[in-house]
Amino acid sequence: MSKQLIPSFRRNAFTLVEMLVVVAIIGVLIALLLPAIQSAREAARRAACSSNLRQFGIAIQNFESGKGSFPPTRYGTGGWSVLALITPYLEQDMLFDKMDFNVSYGSISINGKKLSAHRVPIYQCPSELQTQLRVDGANEYIPNNYAVNAGTWMVWDPAGDGGKGVGGDGAFHPVHGVRAQQIGDGLSNTLCASEVKTYTPYYRNSGPPTPDTIPASPAAICALGTAEFKTSGHTEWTDGRVHHAGFTTVFTPNTEVPCNGEKFVDFNTWQEGKTPNPGSNKTYAAVTARSHHPGLVQVVMMEASVRTISNDIDLATWRALSTRNGRDTAALTP
Repeated sequence: MSKQLIPSFRRNAFTLVEMLVVVAIIGVLIALLLPAIQSAREAARRAACSSNLRQFGIAIQNFESGKGSFPPTRYGTGGWSVLALITPYLEQDMLFDKMDFNVSYGSISINGKKLSAHRVPIYQCPSELQTQLRVDGANEYIPNNYAVNAGTWMVWDPAGDGGKGVGGDGAFHPVHGVRAQQIGDGLSNTLCASEVKTYTPYYRNSGPPTPDTIPASPAAICALGTAEFKTSGHTEWTDGRVHHAGFTTVFTPNTEVPCNGEKFVDFNTWQEGKTPNPGSNKTYAAVTARSHHPGLVQVVMMEASVRTISNDIDLATWRALSTRNGRDTAALTP
């Protein structure tokens, strides 16, 4: 009797257990790779941000070469910003040609769109999430991530120098442009501009601080901030006031200033040029440099080199870097 042959079958599929093992391995690999991918993306954004600051610094240098001084803040009748004044050096001639410094920037439109609502690409860091248009009644504004060095604390004394006005100890003043010769600490040792965050909450128009000495701690800001509270700091690139286009070095970069339910609050005593007392009220400001890059801010110096500043920088060193003629020796390595 012949033996009946039993056909054999080859198994070509995974078992459920094997499939689960493969899925688990893939999940682990993704978990390991994701931080590296995110880190690479942040590195790319930070490099782009550094490039923006570099272009900003070169534009400032070109302005000084052509005009004989660095650009002022609050320029002209309309209070135009440094960021507005340097647009022709950033290939933004279309915007600059429409600017009339004898009127407010809010009154100028280009092709039916407010000039202040036009976006200048290099004024925004790629890591910033809040880049949306700000609408305030009939006015529209695009925010900015870069601001100029207004000094340590006192920003503007309109009654100084016989009513001509005197700026603080920083590199940029309202009305009057600082000359290169006035930066006695050296261009490479003096801050030009820093990163800031858009839509920063801030107090304003509280009147003269008592005392007018520099605040000793973030907690002091809450005690000073008794007037208007806004959440629109650094949202008008055309406005030269310190809470929109400037920063000060009262606190080191990214210092938490918790007030009014917010973690990062800025402050100024009186908006530069604001009525009813534009000729007498001084402006003091604690407008902190802030960044979306972890643990640091990027800055550009007055000679256009870009540096990285740690949150842990010594406060005295940080303040020394912001003074134009403090006769200090603070310096940074590239």
